[in-house]
Amino acid sequence: MKLRLLVLLSFLTFAYQSSAQEGIPVYFDYLADNYYLVYPSMAGIGEGGKVRATARQQWFSVDEAPNLQTLNANFRLGDSNSGVGAIIFNDANGYHSMTGVKLTYAYHLKIGGDERYLNQISFGLSPTYLQSKLDETSFRSILNDPAIVGSNISQGYFNMDLGFSYSKMEFYAHFGVLNILGSERELYRFGRVDGNLPVIDNARRYLASAGYIFGRSEWQVEPSILFQISEFNYQSENDPIAVGGNQKTMDINVKVYRDVDFGRVWGGVSYRRSFDGAQFQSNGSFGEQRLQLVTPIVGANIGNFLVSYNYSYQMGDIRFDNGGFHQITLGYDFGQTERKYDCYCPAAQ
Repeated sequence: MKLRLLVLLSFLTFAYQSSAQEGIPVYFDYLADNYYLVYPSMAGIGEGGKVRATARQQWFSVDEAPNLQTLNANFRLGDSNSGVGAIIFNDANGYHSMTGVKLTYAYHLKIGGDERYLNQISFGLSPTYLQSKLDETSFRSILNDPAIVGSNISQGYFNMDLGFSYSKMEFYAHFGVLNILGSERELYRFGRVDGNLPVIDNARRYLASAGYIFGRSEWQVEPSILFQISEFNYQSENDPIAVGGNQKTMDINVKVYRDVDFGRVWGGVSYRRSFDGAQFQSNGSFGEQRLQLVTPIVGANIGNFLVSYNYSYQMGDIRFDNGGFHQITLGYDFGQTERKYDCYCPAAQ
């Protein structure tokens, strides 16, 4: 029963990123003017450049709890239509960890209006190198088990992300496909001779988002949504029939901005809900619970610097821990001394 409960809790907590944990999980740091972390097409979207660093920690009271660190930078290449960027990240969860590097090229095509009117389509591509690790140094087996080597196992492989963006003044829309390439991961098959063990493919992820910023005075309001589908599939060597499915989630967000003397302060809230639930049994009755996260976020732009904090609280009767998920974002903007466009569009300024 404890094992079943643990499996359920793991699903509920990571349903939106559990499909083999490929690449950078999609959390809520994109709301801190960090859309490039999700969409390659946002590299160099503005006239200057941006640097963002994030740190996320789940369940401070739990040893080896999931944690994530990212560092990214992107900028426009002079007066050209090209943008470039790079992302370094480390994602750890217990005995498992993944590090990676993404390099990005983006092209921004203006499709109408004068120099002060934002109306452009953007395309971006990010080749990615990933290194998965499994730490078995503390594993023990009384009987000889060829699947346990008692050391650190690692495997490197390549993948690629693709992104499209459309920006028209205060309106924006994005679409991305992450982990385009399919490649088998042998890391969790090391030393195993059972042909019925599944071969897990890299999980492809589809994302789409849109938003609009209302207000041209000292106050602005930005509602937005983000929808994502994560695929998963596996096939055993002795079974030609592949098994697969997908997980779907949606973020509903709203942010409020206020211009002040030193820059801008803002705050908001995000609600994430999974379309897929997990069944459980409690006191002889069955139920189903879906992932639900409520995430308040606050931040400020102080001159060229940005600081942001968000806290995710998981709703529902069954949770792994009462604590939430903490995330901090620090940023620096450079190369643009004033607003290029006659709009309140933080991502493109």
